[in-house]
Amino acid sequence: MEFEKHLKEIVNTMSEGLLLVGADGRIAMVNEALTRLTGYSREELVGRSCRVLDCDVCERERGLGGEAWCRLFAEKTTQAKHCMIRRKTGAYLPVLKNQSLLRDAEGRPLFAVETLTDLSEVAGLDRKVEALSRLLSAEEGFHGMIGASVAMRRVFDLLERAAASEAPVLLVGESGTGKELAARAVHELGRRRLGPFVPFNCAAFSEALLESELFGHAKGAFTGAHRHRQGRFEAADGGDIFLDEIGDAPASIQVKLLRVLETKSFERVGETRSMRADVRVIAATNRDLATLAAQGRFREDLFFRINVIPIELPPLRARLEDLPPLAEYFLRRLAGQAGRAVPSIDPQAMRILLAHPWPGNVRELKSALEYAFVVTDAGPVEPRHLPPALLGRAAAAVLQDVCRPLTPREAGRTELVEALRQTGGNQSEAARLLGVSRGTVLNRMRRYGVDSKHVLNY
Repeated sequence: MEFEKHLKEIVNTMSEGLLLVGADGRIAMVNEALTRLTGYSREELVGRSCRVLDCDVCERERGLGGEAWCRLFAEKTTQAKHCMIRRKTGAYLPVLKNQSLLRDAEGRPLFAVETLTDLSEVAGLDRKVEALSRLLSAEEGFHGMIGASVAMRRVFDLLERAAASEAPVLLVGESGTGKELAARAVHELGRRRLGPFVPFNCAAFSEALLESELFGHAKGAFTGAHRHRQGRFEAADGGDIFLDEIGDAPASIQVKLLRVLETKSFERVGETRSMRADVRVIAATNRDLATLAAQGRFREDLFFRINVIPIELPPLRARLEDLPPLAEYFLRRLAGQAGRAVPSIDPQAMRILLAHPWPGNVRELKSALEYAFVVTDAGPVEPRHLPPALLGRAAAAVLQDVCRPLTPREAGRTELVEALRQTGGNQSEAARLLGVSRGTVLNRMRRYGVDSKHVLNY
């Protein structure tokens, strides 16, 4: 047929990578899209074993093929699979693989036809959607950070200046002061804003897993490593990586982080081949790294390497003039999500908020207001609507003067919220505490507009 003369041109118009693999496992044909995906030329692929792509799923498929080269030749069909292949540079590439078998007139297998769809583009689109969502949700403030105090204006200025540089940034501040928001601001304002932003908490993993999470591993590198894994540095290539709680990184990881900062290269667990990653590091800590370095508990050379642009985020108690606009911002967002009117804050309740030391900073304030929003039926947030943790001795005199008795509806709502909070949101356990059925608890949650996820945030 006429179109058969143009088959080569036809397959080269495909956006997906295509290859034909013979029954002996050798590559017989590739299209141009596959060479772009893998970085290999046609001459480097044709005639070679398909093992050259080091697909982490294929080895298992080959093991299930019996006498045949792989499972596809034995069972004639396989399902589409998500897998990792290795490009010529050594970098992993996530792909969706579809396979089919071509047979001759007698039913003997001729070739396996495989198409590879690049899933890294999908991950890029996900990052863009996430970035747009953050921009749309940040109705005011500096990239989601609310504050007009002198201390915060200085922070905003430093973040803008840091974003114009490629040097490492160290964000220092107590827990809940907004270090991740600050890191995202540096990314969104910088030259790498079109690249990925990869946050990672160094305190969230054991030492054994930390290296694999940061730098990736090869299949078979250790027990349970059944697939190739891309590390966070590789995923952040061309963008920024945010290393939160870097002061908790063990010494063995500190050495490897220092090497990445100095050479932009690393090795995956189970490999000796060096990989390169063009990544700018933004680190954060709530610990005094200078003191830890002097005590020998943190590498001094790494401290000097990440402390190029230090930025200190002030605690909430040091910028109390920002508390009222922060509270208004959080209540407005909660009201928008719930489809309710935005409640005001009673002056006496505001006095209690301003008197609290806020050890958990802005995160604690947000949780406290979520609790108050759930408990408040209508009208302003009053002292009696605030979480019990805020109603200590500092608030006792205020409460004696201004607290009127709760209405039956408010008492019922408060009782329900407390039961859910004490039981971690378990409705059956909350029902047991209240001495009612689980169905009654569900009915009360609907009647009072109580959302357990807001209750659990405090």
